[in-house]
Amino acid sequence: MDKAVISSVVNRSYLFAPGHNPKLLHKVFSAGADAVILDLEDGVPPDAKDRARGMVAQAAREHAALVRVNPPHTPEGAADVDAVAPYAAAIRIPKCESAEDVAWVAQRAPGVPLVPAIETARGVLAAQEIAAAPAVAHLSIGGLDLLRDLYAGDGNLPMLYVRSHLVVVSRAAGLPPPVDSVYPLIDDDAGLRSEAQFVRSLGFAAKSAIHPRQIPILHEVFAPSARDLEWAREVLAAFEAAGRGATRLPDGEFVDLPVAQRAHRMLDIASRQR
Repeated sequence: MDKAVISSVVNRSYLFAPGHNPKLLHKVFSAGADAVILDLEDGVPPDAKDRARGMVAQAAREHAALVRVNPPHTPEGAADVDAVAPYAAAIRIPKCESAEDVAWVAQRAPGVPLVPAIETARGVLAAQEIAAAPAVAHLSIGGLDLLRDLYAGDGNLPMLYVRSHLVVVSRAAGLPPPVDSVYPLIDDDAGLRSEAQFVRSLGFAAKSAIHPRQIPILHEVFAPSARDLEWAREVLAAFEAAGRGATRLPDGEFVDLPVAQRAHRMLDIASRQR
Protein backbone atom coordinates (compact mmCIF):
# COMPACT_ATOMS: atom_id res chain seq x y z
CA MET A 1 0.00 0.00 0.00
CA ASP A 2 2.16 2.88 -1.25
CA LYS A 3 1.18 6.56 -1.46
CA ALA A 4 -0.57 6.15 -4.80
CA VAL A 5 -2.68 3.28 -3.48
CA ILE A 6 -3.64 5.21 -0.35
CA SER A 7 -4.91 8.00 -2.59
CA SER A 8 -6.79 5.77 -5.00
CA VAL A 9 -8.37 3.08 -2.80
CA VAL A 10 -11.43 3.91 -0.73
CA ASN A 11 -10.90 1.94 2.47
CA ARG A 12 -13.83 1.09 4.71
CA SER A 13 -12.02 -0.55 7.63
CA TYR A 14 -8.71 -0.05 9.44
CA LEU A 15 -7.86 -2.97 11.75
CA PHE A 16 -5.46 -2.40 14.65
CA ALA A 17 -2.92 -4.96 15.85
CA PRO A 18 -0.50 -4.45 18.77
CA GLY A 19 3.08 -4.46 17.54
CA HIS A 20 4.50 -6.71 20.27
CA ASN A 21 2.17 -9.68 19.71
CA PRO A 22 3.65 -12.06 17.10
CA LYS A 23 0.47 -14.11 16.80
CA LEU A 24 -1.69 -11.08 16.00
CA LEU A 25 0.94 -9.55 13.71
CA HIS A 26 0.76 -12.73 11.67
CA LYS A 27 -3.04 -13.04 11.63
CA VAL A 28 -4.07 -9.40 11.09
CA PHE A 29 -3.16 -9.33 7.42
CA SER A 30 -5.55 -12.17 6.59
CA ALA A 31 -8.47 -10.91 8.69
CA GLY A 32 -10.23 -9.22 5.78
CA ALA A 33 -9.76 -5.53 6.63
CA ASP A 34 -9.19 -3.04 3.85
CA ALA A 35 -6.19 -1.63 5.73
CA VAL A 36 -4.07 -2.66 8.72
CA ILE A 37 -2.64 -0.41 11.44
CA LEU A 38 0.29 -1.86 13.36
CA ASP A 39 0.39 -0.21 16.76
CA LEU A 40 3.48 0.98 18.62
CA GLU A 41 1.60 3.33 20.95
CA ASP A 42 -1.19 2.54 23.41
CA GLY A 43 -1.44 -1.16 22.57
CA VAL A 44 2.20 -1.86 23.49
CA PRO A 45 3.42 -2.00 27.12
CA PRO A 46 6.39 0.28 27.93
CA ASP A 47 8.76 -2.64 28.47
CA ALA A 48 7.90 -4.07 25.02
CA LYS A 49 8.42 -0.92 22.94
CA ASP A 50 11.93 -1.75 21.68
CA ARG A 51 10.96 -5.30 20.72
CA ALA A 52 7.78 -4.11 19.03
CA ARG A 53 9.68 -1.67 16.80
CA GLY A 54 11.71 -4.45 15.27
CA MET A 55 8.70 -6.71 14.87
CA VAL A 56 6.59 -4.00 13.23
CA ALA A 57 9.39 -2.93 10.90
CA GLN A 58 9.76 -6.53 9.74
CA ALA A 59 6.01 -6.96 9.29
CA ALA A 60 5.80 -3.72 7.31
CA ARG A 61 8.58 -4.97 5.04
CA GLU A 62 6.49 -8.00 4.17
CA HIS A 63 2.95 -6.55 4.12
CA ALA A 64 1.37 -3.18 3.32
CA ALA A 65 0.54 -1.52 6.62
CA LEU A 66 0.04 1.79 8.34
CA VAL A 67 1.95 2.21 11.60
CA ARG A 68 0.78 4.14 14.63
CA VAL A 69 3.86 5.56 16.31
CA ASN A 70 4.16 7.20 19.71
CA PRO A 71 3.40 10.95 20.00
CA PRO A 72 5.58 13.50 18.22
CA HIS A 73 8.35 15.35 20.07
CA THR A 74 8.97 12.34 22.32
CA PRO A 75 11.98 10.00 22.39
CA GLU A 76 9.67 7.01 21.84
CA GLY A 77 8.04 8.69 18.86
CA ALA A 78 11.39 9.53 17.30
CA ALA A 79 12.65 5.97 17.73
CA ASP A 80 9.42 4.61 16.21
CA VAL A 81 9.58 6.84 13.13
CA ASP A 82 13.25 6.06 12.54
CA ALA A 83 12.52 2.33 12.73
CA VAL A 84 9.46 2.14 10.48
CA ALA A 85 9.71 5.06 8.04
CA PRO A 86 11.51 3.03 5.33
CA TYR A 87 8.76 0.39 5.32
CA ALA A 88 5.42 1.86 6.45
CA ALA A 89 2.75 2.55 3.84
CA ALA A 90 1.70 5.46 6.06
CA ILE A 91 2.35 6.71 9.58
CA ARG A 92 -0.48 7.53 11.95
CA ILE A 93 0.42 10.42 14.28
CA PRO A 94 -1.32 10.13 17.66
CA LYS A 95 -2.27 13.14 19.80
CA CYS A 96 -1.61 15.44 16.84
CA GLU A 97 -2.18 19.04 17.93
CA SER A 98 -0.54 21.24 15.29
CA ALA A 99 0.95 21.44 11.80
CA GLU A 100 4.31 21.52 13.60
CA ASP A 101 3.58 18.01 14.91
CA VAL A 102 3.01 16.87 11.33
CA ALA A 103 6.21 18.56 10.16
CA TRP A 104 8.17 16.88 12.97
CA VAL A 105 7.18 13.46 11.63
CA ALA A 106 7.48 14.46 7.96
CA GLN A 107 11.07 15.59 8.48
CA ARG A 108 11.96 12.15 9.84
CA ALA A 109 9.89 10.24 7.26
CA PRO A 110 10.21 12.10 3.96
CA GLY A 111 7.76 10.95 1.32
CA VAL A 112 5.67 8.82 3.70
CA PRO A 113 1.93 9.66 3.79
CA LEU A 114 0.86 10.85 7.23
CA VAL A 115 -2.44 10.31 9.07
CA PRO A 116 -2.87 12.73 11.98
CA ALA A 117 -5.17 11.47 14.72
CA ILE A 118 -7.27 14.15 16.41
CA GLU A 119 -7.49 13.06 20.04
CA THR A 120 -7.40 16.25 22.15
CA ALA A 121 -9.17 19.59 22.39
CA ARG A 122 -6.03 21.30 21.06
CA GLY A 123 -6.07 18.98 18.09
CA VAL A 124 -9.70 19.82 17.35
CA LEU A 125 -8.95 23.56 17.35
CA ALA A 126 -5.92 23.05 15.08
CA ALA A 127 -7.59 20.57 12.73
CA GLN A 128 -7.79 22.99 9.83
CA GLU A 129 -4.05 23.74 9.82
CA ILE A 130 -3.27 20.07 10.41
CA ALA A 131 -5.39 19.04 7.40
CA ALA A 132 -3.58 21.57 5.20
CA ALA A 133 -0.09 20.40 6.23
CA PRO A 134 2.06 18.78 3.53
CA ALA A 135 2.16 14.97 3.44
CA VAL A 136 -1.21 14.52 5.18
CA ALA A 137 -3.16 11.70 3.50
CA HIS A 138 -6.33 12.01 5.59
CA LEU A 139 -7.46 12.74 9.13
CA SER A 140 -8.64 10.29 11.75
CA ILE A 141 -10.24 10.48 15.18
CA GLY A 142 -9.01 8.87 18.37
CA GLY A 143 -12.40 8.93 20.01
CA LEU A 144 -11.64 7.26 23.34
CA ASP A 145 -8.74 9.60 24.08
CA LEU A 146 -10.75 12.60 22.93
CA LEU A 147 -13.72 11.78 25.14
CA ARG A 148 -11.38 11.47 28.08
CA ASP A 149 -9.68 14.77 27.28
CA LEU A 150 -13.06 16.53 26.99
CA TYR A 151 -14.55 14.89 30.12
CA ALA A 152 -17.42 13.90 27.81
CA GLY A 153 -19.85 11.02 28.08
CA ASP A 154 -20.65 8.14 25.78
CA GLY A 155 -22.91 8.17 22.74
CA ASN A 156 -22.93 10.07 19.46
CA LEU A 157 -23.93 13.49 20.76
CA PRO A 158 -20.67 14.44 22.58
CA MET A 159 -18.66 13.74 19.40
CA LEU A 160 -21.08 15.33 16.92
CA TYR A 161 -19.31 18.69 16.69
CA VAL A 162 -15.83 17.18 16.36
CA ARG A 163 -16.85 14.68 13.71
CA SER A 164 -18.65 17.29 11.61
CA HIS A 165 -15.72 19.67 12.03
CA LEU A 166 -13.25 17.10 10.70
CA VAL A 167 -15.48 16.35 7.72
CA VAL A 168 -15.55 20.06 6.85
CA VAL A 169 -11.82 20.74 7.29
CA SER A 170 -10.94 17.59 5.34
CA ARG A 171 -13.10 18.67 2.44
CA ALA A 172 -11.76 22.23 2.55
CA ALA A 173 -8.18 20.91 2.42
CA GLY A 174 -8.94 18.62 -0.51
CA LEU A 175 -8.44 15.47 1.55
CA PRO A 176 -10.51 12.27 1.45
CA PRO A 177 -13.17 11.96 4.15
CA PRO A 178 -11.82 11.28 7.65
CA VAL A 179 -11.71 7.89 9.36
CA ASP A 180 -13.73 7.38 12.53
CA SER A 181 -12.44 5.87 15.76
CA VAL A 182 -12.90 2.34 17.06
CA TYR A 183 -16.07 1.06 18.67
CA PRO A 184 -14.80 -0.54 21.89
CA LEU A 185 -17.62 -3.05 22.58
CA ILE A 186 -16.47 -5.99 20.49
CA ASP A 187 -19.62 -8.12 20.90
CA ASP A 188 -22.13 -5.29 20.38
CA ASP A 189 -22.90 -5.66 16.67
CA ALA A 190 -26.01 -3.48 16.85
CA GLY A 191 -24.12 -0.67 18.57
CA LEU A 192 -21.28 -0.85 16.05
CA ARG A 193 -23.69 -0.76 13.12
CA SER A 194 -25.62 2.17 14.58
CA GLU A 195 -22.47 4.23 15.21
CA ALA A 196 -21.03 3.40 11.78
CA GLN A 197 -24.27 4.41 10.06
CA PHE A 198 -24.32 7.65 12.04
CA VAL A 199 -20.78 8.68 11.12
CA ARG A 200 -21.34 7.72 7.50
CA SER A 201 -24.34 10.08 7.45
CA LEU A 202 -21.99 12.86 8.61
CA GLY A 203 -19.56 12.27 5.76
CA PHE A 204 -17.08 9.70 7.07
CA ALA A 205 -15.85 7.04 4.68
CA ALA A 206 -14.44 4.44 7.08
CA LYS A 207 -14.03 3.37 10.68
CA SER A 208 -11.25 1.75 12.68
CA ALA A 209 -11.69 -1.70 14.21
CA ILE A 210 -10.15 -3.59 17.11
CA HIS A 211 -11.41 -7.07 16.21
CA PRO A 212 -11.93 -8.95 12.92
CA ARG A 213 -15.59 -9.67 13.77
CA GLN A 214 -16.30 -5.94 13.33
CA ILE A 215 -15.06 -5.83 9.74
CA PRO A 216 -18.07 -7.28 7.85
CA ILE A 217 -20.40 -4.73 9.45
CA LEU A 218 -18.08 -1.85 8.53
CA HIS A 219 -17.79 -3.06 4.95
CA GLU A 220 -21.54 -3.32 4.65
CA VAL A 221 -22.20 0.12 6.11
CA PHE A 222 -19.53 2.04 4.22
CA ALA A 223 -20.09 0.42 0.83
CA PRO A 224 -22.81 1.85 -1.43
CA SER A 225 -25.82 -0.46 -1.35
CA ALA A 226 -27.38 -2.00 -4.44
CA ARG A 227 -30.22 0.53 -4.09
CA ASP A 228 -27.69 3.39 -3.89
CA LEU A 229 -25.98 2.22 -7.07
CA GLU A 230 -29.27 1.80 -8.92
CA TRP A 231 -30.23 5.35 -7.93
CA ALA A 232 -26.84 6.69 -9.08
CA ARG A 233 -27.11 5.04 -12.49
CA GLU A 234 -30.64 6.34 -12.93
CA VAL A 235 -29.55 9.87 -12.01
CA LEU A 236 -26.65 9.88 -14.45
CA ALA A 237 -28.76 8.43 -17.25
CA ALA A 238 -31.43 11.10 -16.74
CA PHE A 239 -28.83 13.85 -16.49
CA GLU A 240 -27.17 12.81 -19.76
CA ALA A 241 -30.55 12.43 -21.50
CA ALA A 242 -31.35 16.01 -20.49
CA GLY A 243 -28.19 17.27 -22.12
CA ARG A 244 -26.45 17.54 -18.74
CA GLY A 245 -29.04 20.01 -17.55
CA ALA A 246 -31.61 20.05 -14.78
CA THR A 247 -34.27 17.34 -14.99
CA ARG A 248 -36.47 15.05 -12.87
CA LEU A 249 -36.56 11.34 -12.22
CA PRO A 250 -39.81 9.43 -12.79
CA ASP A 251 -40.57 9.64 -9.06
CA GLY A 252 -40.24 13.43 -9.19
CA GLU A 253 -36.78 13.77 -7.64
CA PHE A 254 -34.99 16.86 -8.94
CA VAL A 255 -31.61 16.28 -10.62
CA ASP A 256 -29.03 18.94 -11.41
CA LEU A 257 -25.22 19.06 -11.57
CA PRO A 258 -24.54 18.63 -7.82
CA VAL A 259 -26.87 15.61 -7.67
CA ALA A 260 -25.18 14.12 -10.73
CA GLN A 261 -21.77 14.69 -9.17
CA ARG A 262 -22.89 12.90 -6.01
CA ALA A 263 -24.12 9.97 -8.11
CA HIS A 264 -20.86 9.83 -10.03
CA ARG A 265 -18.84 9.83 -6.81
CA MET A 266 -20.94 6.97 -5.43
CA LEU A 267 -20.24 4.83 -8.49
CA ASP A 268 -16.57 5.77 -8.34
CA ILE A 269 -16.34 4.69 -4.69
CA ALA A 270 -18.00 1.36 -5.49
CA SER A 271 -15.55 0.72 -8.34
CA ARG A 272 -12.52 1.39 -6.14
CA GLN A 273 -13.56 -0.56 -3.05
CA ARG A 274 -12.16 -4.06 -2.84
